[in-house]
Amino acid sequence: MKSWQQRERALETLAKETGYIRKPHGDRLRIALAFPNTYWVGMSNLGFQTMYQLLNAQPDIVCERVFLPPKQELADMVAARAPIVTLESQTPVSDFDVFAFSVSFEWDYVNVLTMLRLAGLPRYATERAERHPLVMIGGAITFVNPEPLAPFADVIAAGEGEELAPAFERAFRAATDRRDLLQRLAKERGFYIPSFFEPQYAADGTLAGYVPAAGVDAPFPVRKAAVKGTDALDPPATRIFTPDTEFGSRFLVEVVRGCANLCRFCWAGYNYLPVRAFPADRILELAAAARAHASRAGLVSIALCDHPEIDRILARLLELGYMISPASLRLDDLTPSIVSTLRESGERSITIAPEAGSDRLRRVINKTVTNDEILDRAELIFAGGMENLKLYYMLGLPTEDDDDLVAIRDLTLQLRDRMLKHAKPRGQIGRIVGSVNPLVPKPGTAYQWIPMEDPKVIDRKIKRLRSLTAGIDNVYFNIKSERHSYYQALLSLGDRRVAPAIEAAERNGQNWRAAVEEAGVDGDFFVFRDRSHDAMLPWDVIDGGMKTSFFKSEYQKSLRAEWTLPPKRAQENARLLPVIQ
Repeated sequence: MKSWQQRERALETLAKETGYIRKPHGDRLRIALAFPNTYWVGMSNLGFQTMYQLLNAQPDIVCERVFLPPKQELADMVAARAPIVTLESQTPVSDFDVFAFSVSFEWDYVNVLTMLRLAGLPRYATERAERHPLVMIGGAITFVNPEPLAPFADVIAAGEGEELAPAFERAFRAATDRRDLLQRLAKERGFYIPSFFEPQYAADGTLAGYVPAAGVDAPFPVRKAAVKGTDALDPPATRIFTPDTEFGSRFLVEVVRGCANLCRFCWAGYNYLPVRAFPADRILELAAAARAHASRAGLVSIALCDHPEIDRILARLLELGYMISPASLRLDDLTPSIVSTLRESGERSITIAPEAGSDRLRRVINKTVTNDEILDRAELIFAGGMENLKLYYMLGLPTEDDDDLVAIRDLTLQLRDRMLKHAKPRGQIGRIVGSVNPLVPKPGTAYQWIPMEDPKVIDRKIKRLRSLTAGIDNVYFNIKSERHSYYQALLSLGDRRVAPAIEAAERNGQNWRAAVEEAGVDGDFFVFRDRSHDAMLPWDVIDGGMKTSFFKSEYQKSLRAEWTLPPKRAQENARLLPVIQ
């Protein structure tokens, strides 16, 4: 694809959009904001849209979007040696001051490198000069464990965009050159400069610590940036509408940030503490303005019903004529009024996450709901007119045995019985879809030290579960393979030594097996190793506010199948997240 064809394609895309921002460049700080996947995927990502709005809200910043071209366009661009350009002004990315990436998924790491190549920029930070745009990488993934991407980044933004955007502008305007900018950013909360710290490794290959580079005066570890409260903030919401997205005509809005339930496997629950609700009036103002462009409202939250005015929000969205789709609902918060409102809006499905089939295993992971409560809520769901149910389960949890696999089958059958009980009189039977994923131990959780379960064991469990659930009418199971989860775990748990494998995977079309072999990376070392005695973990470069002693205590309670019941929110916030001050 030649440059003029890119420009034409960009103009066609903009013509379908409502709400994009055009600013004259002038002497403003120019940021090319990249989503390392296609436009179709990226424009459905609320975090990406939010950063676009936050950066453009700074008077001295102009932010324009750039996406990974679709497969055929990508091949044409490589053949034509056409540089990648921004959407708004069709300017080559190499002409910008900053090339910033918003990364949400491990599988997009290779796309970061592809986009650097298309921009004509060196992949490794050590190879870039003053004339090159500053490469900044942020997003939820990077402040959990930034190290696999660290060699490619000049700056890693760790935390919440509402704090990061104005801090970056301040530092950039005050800086005299690239080195001065990096030094200024390093003293701001939430900015990690990988080149300022050199990892040291012990004889057994474990991470021993980090040594600051000569002349570096920067705090270590880097404290995650987070907003204290949301009362004065606009909630992150869809501002650019286009039909060419994964979610179509949907208005997405963040209702509550954080979750106090403390499920031991959930990095998002821990990393977005404390629980903060966005103002209901502003949520509804944005929803009313968006109604002309969207017919469906997607409510984004880990803990939707923690909003003190959730009933009013749902009722008003219904009045506005929206079909209401919550991302997932916590079972213990479901009420008849919530189900009724969703049903009245036109929604026919509800997503819940039992995670395990047995009460015992749910206590292991601190999922504080029982089978009796799940079945009680299912009765409420189906009696309220819902037709379909989506379930999330996991495999490979600590202490899991065959009885737990049988329990997944048995619980699903009991849920199916509730569905049929209410569906048959209506003459319309829905379906239950179970999504099953092997546990990938995540940084910043109670399971950050444990190895992923052996793939042979996971494979046996997958086959066993498939046999248990085969042939059940109106029930469908989607089970992710162990090999897919293995490489996800490598990217989640690895350190800078994983970077060459990412580079190799980008070159070879994402053949991860071959990439790991070519790069000489011992994947098993990162994925299957017990890290409980390590002096330091790669993600310790970011201080997320949670205490290591708390995680260790939670892991021991997990082995004893003991719950940690969520305390009152205010108490929990003060105890667990002292960093937001």
